[in-house]
Amino acid sequence: PLAGGNFLKMHVTDLHRDVSLRVTGEIHIGGVMLKLVEKLDVKKDWSDHALWWEKKKTWLLKTHWTLDKYGIQADARLLFTPQHKLLRLQLPNMKHMKVKVNFSDRVFKAVSDICKTFNIRHPEELSLLRKPRDSKKKKKKLEETEEEALELEGPLLTPGSDGSPLSPTSAWFGDSPLSEGNPSILAVSQPISSPDILVKLYKPQSFLDKAKINQGWLDSSRSLMEQDVKENDVLLLRFKYHSFFDLNPKYDAIRVNQLYEQAKWAILLEEIECTEEEMMMFAALQYHINKLSIMSSDNHMNNSEKEVDEVDAALSDLEITLEGGKTSNTLGDITSIPELADYIKVFKPKKLTLKGYKQYWCTFKDITISCYKSREEAHGTPAHQMNLRGCEVTPDVNISGQKFNIKLLIPVADGMNEIWLRCDTEKQYAHWMAACRLASKGKTMADSSYNLEVQNILSFLKMQHMNPDPQFIAEPINTDVNPECLVSPRYLKKYKNKQITARILEAHQNVAQMSLIEAKMRFIQAWQSLPEFGITHFLARFHGGKKDELIGITYNRLIRMDASTGDAIKTWRFSNMKQWNVNWEIKMVTVEFADEPSLSFVCAEVDCKVVHEFIGGYIFLSTRAKDQNESLDEEMFYKLTSGWV
Repeated sequence: PLAGGNFLKMHVTDLHRDVSLRVTGEIHIGGVMLKLVEKLDVKKDWSDHALWWEKKKTWLLKTHWTLDKYGIQADARLLFTPQHKLLRLQLPNMKHMKVKVNFSDRVFKAVSDICKTFNIRHPEELSLLRKPRDSKKKKKKLEETEEEALELEGPLLTPGSDGSPLSPTSAWFGDSPLSEGNPSILAVSQPISSPDILVKLYKPQSFLDKAKINQGWLDSSRSLMEQDVKENDVLLLRFKYHSFFDLNPKYDAIRVNQLYEQAKWAILLEEIECTEEEMMMFAALQYHINKLSIMSSDNHMNNSEKEVDEVDAALSDLEITLEGGKTSNTLGDITSIPELADYIKVFKPKKLTLKGYKQYWCTFKDITISCYKSREEAHGTPAHQMNLRGCEVTPDVNISGQKFNIKLLIPVADGMNEIWLRCDTEKQYAHWMAACRLASKGKTMADSSYNLEVQNILSFLKMQHMNPDPQFIAEPINTDVNPECLVSPRYLKKYKNKQITARILEAHQNVAQMSLIEAKMRFIQAWQSLPEFGITHFLARFHGGKKDELIGITYNRLIRMDASTGDAIKTWRFSNMKQWNVNWEIKMVTVEFADEPSLSFVCAEVDCKVVHEFIGGYIFLSTRAKDQNESLDEEMFYKLTSGWV
């Protein structure tokens, strides 16, 4: 111990010097630093420096605590080092920026500061992720080429020190610290310059690969330094929670662009599944955005304000939350809940019959669908009845084939019952699909978001239409469409470039009138409409299960999934959750529900803290309200995500 005054060894990282100080256990941390700086006698601003205890991986930030209180013995080695260090952040648009970040702040706070610097609102939706390692790669060689392809070192940014956020206009037009030499790098999308980039980037091949990527999320309640992040390391800044609050083109130029970029890469790298028609629609939107981005960076000074106003008008009603945020004032007659009734074809694939769809007269009331043999019998007892609360709803649509199916997985005691509904028209499909989505959350069609959801579905389908009128494409097949930069590799193998180009131009007719920011918002919205959107996968072993399975976490539920197919086996809603806790010893997460047996699983290959934080994080996000001022209840976040619940 340090009783009679012993030598304490410290290493000053800036000067690469070791210094020994004679101290006693009663001296407090502030005093140690004072003595150290006196002994160094170097003219320098040491105010950002603090002591780091290597062995215990902890910052000694409580300067009034004594060495004894911290339990520091004579053999401890302390580093005297700056709290702010450089990080290389890869943004959602795959570009790298060097940023000075506080390595002693909890990651949640550090991300908040980074987002302030980049002027991204709602930093609670983002976090930092370690780069996934591609096990199949020849290590060093390829990694370097990949870096070069995307390297875009911005100027140095220091959150906190100058900390003033960029105004969206300065980020667009380049009179901000971010833009010297690379104007508006954050708010403007840059087209993918060469198809090689797509080839070289890591693509998850299976659900297990997708789950592996999520091992890399940092712990939000500990500092970077405690998690072995070193100065100049590369970390990915990503939208972690897929619940985008109050996305507003007026204030969110950068946030919208980075979200668009994250969605674009997720689709191109096949991190999320989409159908061929959807892929062509995404490609057409991307082509449109690329064209407008190049134009707007040429002449953005004159019309940008105009664009923001137009956008305002166009998007004031486009609430981009699948929850359908806004409450319209026309509540209508509150006593009556709207109902649907129509002939629908119903199919139960689980039964061992070869019979296909059978037509029923179906009524949708509250959150229940009743099927009758005919319209006349609708007063009697239904042949089938399904309560959709907590079900999984998946679209199965092929527009050119006029196929509009809704797949329902309905919870029963030991798993899920599968039922498919087949609609005849887009309109019928949109109304039933919207009703099913709401019912799965326990909401009826009286909910204000119902009509919005119907409109969203219709506009999503409309963007995928192919124009039957070929003379419409007057422009000769021009060469500025680079299909290998617009669709995922799977389609390049399947079709010739010429065919893809023709289909992209055809799909472009549906979006050609959109303004730049509207096209980005539409892209984000279309991404949100994909069945797999917003599901984060983890490898887990369920209590009583024999093999590894997947657990999927979304903004409102947990899903037990088959690891090879990704099919939902059972779903649990957060709204039904009483409490959840973690046994850190055996890495087991247990969730208790109001009216069903509790659920326990062990996390495989990932720290259960990551999984726990996803659940708590989504619950934290669900407490945000429109009338809140911008400040976040940081302590509440730690409470919900740290496992002391």
